This record gives sequence, C-alpha cells and structure tokens, in this order.
Amino acid sequence: MGAKSARVPQQLVRHRTSAIRASTLSRLQDDTTKYFDFVVIGSGVAGLRYALEVSKHGSVAIITKAEPYESNTNYAQGGVSAVLCPSDSVESHMNDTIVAGAYLCDEESVRVVCTEGPERVKELIAMGASFDHGEDGRLHLAREGGHSHNRIVHSADMTGREIERALLEAVDNDENIYLFGHHFAIDLLTCQKNGELYCNGVDSIDIETQKVVRFISKVATGDGIAISHRAQAVISNMEFVQFHPTALSDEGLPIKPSKRRENAFLITEAVRGDGGILFNQSMERFMPLYDDREELAPRDVVARSIDDQLKKRGEKYVLLDISHKPREKILSHFPNIAAECLQYGLDITRQPIPVVPAAHYMCGGVRAGLQGETNVKGLYVAGEVACTGLHGANRLASNSLLEALVFARRAVQPSIDHMIDADTDPSFAVKWARPMLPWSLRDSVLSDIIEKTKQTRMELQSVMWEYVGIVRSTGRLKNAEWKIGDLESEWEEFLFRRGWKPTMVGIEACEMRNLFCCAKLVVKSALARRESRGLHFTEDFPYLEESKRKPTVIFPAATQELTWSSKPLQRQLQCK
Repeated sequence: MGAKSARVPQQLVRHRTSAIRASTLSRLQDDTTKYFDFVVIGSGVAGLRYALEVSKHGSVAIITKAEPYESNTNYAQGGVSAVLCPSDSVESHMNDTIVAGAYLCDEESVRVVCTEGPERVKELIAMGASFDHGEDGRLHLAREGGHSHNRIVHSADMTGREIERALLEAVDNDENIYLFGHHFAIDLLTCQKNGELYCNGVDSIDIETQKVVRFISKVATGDGIAISHRAQAVISNMEFVQFHPTALSDEGLPIKPSKRRENAFLITEAVRGDGGILFNQSMERFMPLYDDREELAPRDVVARSIDDQLKKRGEKYVLLDISHKPREKILSHFPNIAAECLQYGLDITRQPIPVVPAAHYMCGGVRAGLQGETNVKGLYVAGEVACTGLHGANRLASNSLLEALVFARRAVQPSIDHMIDADTDPSFAVKWARPMLPWSLRDSVLSDIIEKTKQTRMELQSVMWEYVGIVRSTGRLKNAEWKIGDLESEWEEFLFRRGWKPTMVGIEACEMRNLFCCAKLVVKSALARRESRGLHFTEDFPYLEESKRKPTVIFPAATQELTWSSKPLQRQLQCK
C-alpha cells in the first residue's frame, strides 16, 4: 500500500473530504463507515487513471481485494495498441477493430477509442511509464494478431506491470487519494428517486480486520459485473468470452509444476506477431488449414483452430515455436516468458512452447455510454467490467488497456458534474442494513462451509468449461443452465441448513455468489444468440446472420424471482 496506509488518522480523512459536509462527517466517521467524494472499486489501469484525475476535485478512495498491484492490468503482457506510426491511420485501426469484432462493434465507440488513444498513451509516458524503443530511438511498435500495422506499444512482455507501476507511483504521491488494500467489495448501495436508480457507495469486507466497512460517496466507479447486476445495472454481450489461444500447458513441460496453477500463465500474442509458428505434436503446421492470416488471425479463430486440432488428434496441447528467431531477440522481447519456462526445464530459444487455450477476457459487461455512464446514476464503469461496444463479438489484441485508459478519462468530467450536483446526506449511511460476518457460527461449521464452497467452485468451473466453452450447442447450454441452477440451490441450501443467514458475508461465499451470478449471465446470453459470431460459436447455428447483428441485452429482473446469489444483501431505499 506504499507510504499511505488505509489506516489513516480520522482527522486526516475529515480534512480530505471537505466537499462533504464536515460537521456531519466528524460526527459519523469511524472505522466501519468512511466518506469520500469518489469511490473507485479496483486498482487496475482504469481505476488508477480515473482516480488521478478526479482527485483534483475531491477525495478519492480506491478499494481493491488484494494488494493494489494485483490486478488484471499487472498481468497484461502484450501492450497498448495506438496509432503512433506515420504509415498507420485511425481508419486502419478502426477497420481492424471492427473486423476482429465480427461487425458487432459500436462504430462511435471504436472511433472515440482509436482517435483518443494516442494521446492517452502519451500521457502515460509523461507520467513516467517506460516503453521499449528501437535502435533509432523511437518507440518500438510490435504487431499482434488481427492488426494490419505495427502499433503495439510495449515494455518487453511485461507492459501491464510497467503501466501499473507508473500509475501506482503517481497515486502514492497524490495526497487526495487513499488506497484500501485487502477490501473485498460485497454490494453497491443504491436508492431510487422518481423512477431513477442512484448509487451511493459500497459495502466491503476488510480482509485483515474481518470487519464490514461501508464507503459512502457521491460517485462510484470500478469493476464487478456481478455487484453491478445486483444493483440493477443493464448487462450486455456476456456470451462473448474470449479464450486466449496460447496459455502455457503444464502438461507439456519437461518439469511439471508441484501444484495446480490458480491462474493460467499466458504466452502473449506478440510471440506469434514476432514470427512464432503453431504446430501439432507431430510438428505439422496447421494454421494455414484454417485461415489465410495463419498465426496472425484474430484470437477467436486461433483458439477454435487449436481446439479443433486437440479434439481431432486426442492431444492435450499444441506447440508454439519461436526458436528459429535469434536468441538475443527472443530474450530481449520475451524475458518473462523465457524465465517462467526455464524454471520448468524449457528453453524457448531452442524448444517449442506447449500451449492450450484458456478463458481470458470478458468482452461483455455492464452496458456503458460514451462517458462510461450506466443506467444507475452515479455509477460509472471502465475496463473489463464495462461493455462500451468497442470489442463487439471479439476483442482485438491489445485494445483492452487502450479502452480502459480512454473511458477512464472520459468518465471524469461527467462524474465531477454529478458529484457537485448530488445532494448526498451522510446520515443516510445508517439506513442500509449492515452485512454480518459469521462470528456466531462454530469453527467446525465455517470449515465445512469453506470446504463445500471450494468444491462447488471447482464443479462450476468444470461445468462452464465442458458445456459453455469454445464450441457450444443449444443442448449443452441448456444442460449447463440446469446444472448451474442445481449447483447453486444445493450450495445455498447447504449454507442455510448450517445456520448461515442471508445477510452474512465471507470472502469465499461472496466470490461464489459472484461466480454463480456471472455464469448465469453468460449462459443466458449465449442461449439468446441464435447465430455464430466472433467468440460465440454454436453448432446449431454455425453461420453469421445479418438480422442478428445486434447486442444481447439483459435488463434487471424482479428481485423476488432471484436466488440469494443474484440479490443485493441490502434492500433498495427511497432517496430523499
């Protein structure tokens, strides 16, 4: 958490929240209720970049469930795509994005991102982010699948880590921003007025102190499709789950890892962009059989091609070979990948890398406008949580960090305007019932619940991989819907039979609620799309249909129809 701890003296917190009534604040501020002008959920590139701008206008809390640097941004290897070369153009970047997105992209969103992107990258450089340069002193621009030009700004194969470092350093030097690490967001706090929904803050679990901490604010931004859905935000395009085509396959490593990885180790698309070739285990190159663009085809094409090879040949991985390139070039461009493979006995400068597709990125999410706004007033989204229309049915490589930067910046002015206009009464905070930690349950009961939750999580992952994976069918999707419903009912009944209350919270239980919520959204969206487009391929409707070229939209459901996992823990209040 750097130099600034979340355990800040109360008088400092009061000093930095001057935009909210100070007299009321001093009376109500305590360890479990905190007041800020802006609350940011998530410490990835979108959250940090947004916080650095709005902090000029008010107090900001950033809450994140692990250490601040533990975000998807930190694991982004490839880079940021932007038009920075004279031979490139915004129109070309737009066309590549729309083609990769299977023509489902929102053209205005694409235009905004591709036009404003270069300036956002230059801002990162001005803030101290260090990117690779060529021998001529200019930025080294890489090329990845789906791109017609070299336009990927990168820092070796650890671009996300470098961007996160630069942004966290800037945040640490900003006296108006407070980082609250190890705080797990439970649910958004909402109220209704004149038919409009308003977001007033978020409840969280402080993992270290095991307390429920309530953050009250005029504006909330950040990540969390499930918590946004429970707050009645509109959700879109959840069927488009991107599978990274080349995750490291532990099965093919000379030395097997001692334990199962929690997260797949990804082999960046830049390896294929630099000339990497895909072979099956008989060392037969197969991509030319599937697409004229060969290894530079978009991710969905490459992932399906690998999946087809694995099923036809009964193998568990394919091989990605970059060893024909000069050793020095490989090690300078991909030091992180080289080091990871070497610890398991694989030298990528001499041997091919065993790879397999892995679920990687959600192209859908909370439906957002061009300013990151949602249908819930005061709730803005940017980054992977958002569905801005940029990605359409498939994300173009390295467009995700760019989208996060652009929309985080675009959300700034409207959220400042909302903060100034909002009439927030801090005493409103006590009117939402507080979630409870399960202190009343015996240790043996809690252990049983945690063990059951771990088992249920693995079963849900297995169902999603088997029935909602790279190639789908209506029958398998309906099977998944049924199995997920049964799993969810069984898990919830198990908890409640052992004394768990609907208002109780714990990290494992909250994560499980979110997983069930998102799994159901994915399956519901996939069943609604009766065509194959981009990342969604179904054997029953294997072709594109022009009449179906529109986004899938899920509107809020009536609360009484929902399971515990899909309901907010707090009832919705009437705003004053």
